[in-house]
Amino acid sequence: MSFAIGIVGLPNVGKSTLFQAITKKQVDAANYPFCTIEPNVGTVAVPDERLDTLTAISKSEKIIPTTIEFVDIAGLVKDAHKGEGLGNQFLANIREVDAIAHVVRDFHDANVIHVSGEVNPESDKETINLELIFADLQTIEKRRDRLTKLTHGNDKEAQKALAVIDSIKAALEAGQPARSVLLKPEEEIYLKDLHLLTRKPMLYVLNVDENDVLQRPGVVTVSAKIEAELAELPADEARAYLQELGWERSGLDRLITAAYELLDLITFFTSGPKESRAWTIKNGARAPQAAGVIHTDFEKGFIRAEIIGYDDFVAANGEAGAKEKGSLRIEGKDYVVRDGDVVHFRFSV
Repeated sequence: MSFAIGIVGLPNVGKSTLFQAITKKQVDAANYPFCTIEPNVGTVAVPDERLDTLTAISKSEKIIPTTIEFVDIAGLVKDAHKGEGLGNQFLANIREVDAIAHVVRDFHDANVIHVSGEVNPESDKETINLELIFADLQTIEKRRDRLTKLTHGNDKEAQKALAVIDSIKAALEAGQPARSVLLKPEEEIYLKDLHLLTRKPMLYVLNVDENDVLQRPGVVTVSAKIEAELAELPADEARAYLQELGWERSGLDRLITAAYELLDLITFFTSGPKESRAWTIKNGARAPQAAGVIHTDFEKGFIRAEIIGYDDFVAANGEAGAKEKGSLRIEGKDYVVRDGDVVHFRFSV
């Protein structure tokens, strides 16, 4: 199960530098707009100290973290929805991701030009948000025209769809994202194939000067310059640098974790002598669906799940100890898997 986060923002806000640090993948980060045209894609491990603990307890030969995908999308500019600055192509790239990390510039560097001539985070946020709203309005209006014709023929399903479309249109025209409209599950189906940009979950990433990395409510604060330096260091030197800065975790670790949480994802584990592995599922997934993430046969032939909570697994020093203490539970197909569950699935082919 793969999930993708699109990194968006104005040109020269530090998106490609940040992406390069996240993935330790060399991408062009030159100092001019539209340097990035084709989106760069990188898959990164989701940091989780629990996996290291499970590996040590189970004496696993291999450790396999769960992952999330980041997509570096070229900088958007004002009037991108009209095609300005290759906008249509870039907006299409955003439609393909599951969520958006909106990078906003709050660093000052005379050598790095700003497209509007001054550093103004609030203005930059508004520019990007409006472009996404305008693009969605175009999509909604096209669908509305088609539905209106169908409703003239007294098409009941089209009437239901039109009501949903009109509620989204009203929000967009008021400058609000489509995600601000609360819909019932049966109403969501009318939007599924539209891939609305402002329906996607979004988090803000504030790219600040090196001496200003203080956490602010509602955003992930990073210094892309520091993160790029950390990415080039060996693990032990990077840890020492973090201690010198007085940070518990790098900005990138916080960003990756925040992106994971933004998508409402949780992690369950499998752990044994061969490997300890983290698996990603949507919060609220039941045991058979979790089994299906490992292999489709596991879901088709699901019998039961043997569950040990992470804390119980650690306290009992492994599966054998958990069985002795009675911490291992047998759960059926209706069990909702919890974050941190250590699971062994039983199935028949």
